[in-house]
Amino acid sequence: QVHLVESGGGLVQAGGSLRLSCAASGLTFNRYAMGWFRQAPGKERKYIAGITSNGGNTYYADSVKGRFTISRDNAKNTVYLQMNSLKPEDTAVYYCAADASGWRTSTLRDAYPYWGQGTQVTVSS
Repeated sequence: QVHLVESGGGLVQAGGSLRLSCAASGLTFNRYAMGWFRQAPGKERKYIAGITSNGGNTYYADSVKGRFTISRDNAKNTVYLQMNSLKPEDTAVYYCAADASGWRTSTLRDAYPYWGQGTQVTVSS
């Protein structure tokens, strides 16, 4: 059974930083592309960052480009999202997700069969 468990969320002031982690189990992690999505209250869940199975390619949504960095440690079965220069509009529940097509960074929710439970990030102004 696949489990993705996010951690690292919390309350931070604008301009601050957080590092999210997503620990995976029950799958061959180094074969999966990983994505981070976020969902603000009353809004749809949106893709913000992705990384291919070997870490060779990454993708960022325009809204986070230059501020967020996705990385992975295949030895630890973990993907990270370093978030710097946080803004109030970054407030959302953040989810990690796994895509068996490890070669791509898909922006589509349907490409990801496995999801974590989410971690809340709140940025105060």
